[in-house]
Amino acid sequence: MAEEKRELPVRSLHDFLSEISREWDRFRMGSLISMITTVILFVLVVPRTFEFTIRRPGPLDTLLLIGLVIALGYNMYLAYRQHAFYQRWEKRIALLLHMEESLLMSSSE
Repeated sequence: MAEEKRELPVRSLHDFLSEISREWDRFRMGSLISMITTVILFVLVVPRTFEFTIRRPGPLDTLLLIGLVIALGYNMYLAYRQHAFYQRWEKRIALLLHMEESLLMSSSE
């Protein structure tokens, strides 16, 4: 049988760190956009739904409002935690990139 050459997802630590560096800002920006979108939805949708529920109260309307508030609140919490994670690890990734760069420079000398 011919041995199949398997493509590895990461060929080296350098490739891995370079890819993370390129994608990091995009992920962090995505978490910020998610937080902003959640706040906008909360401000636009919840008051109108609450107003409708006050005018024509019904058990389904009340349940929908409570579910909406819980879902948007949880989404906001997750986006905030995700953004905090990216901020916390951004410094560590930058340090790894710097260490790798200094190791590459010292090995080439």
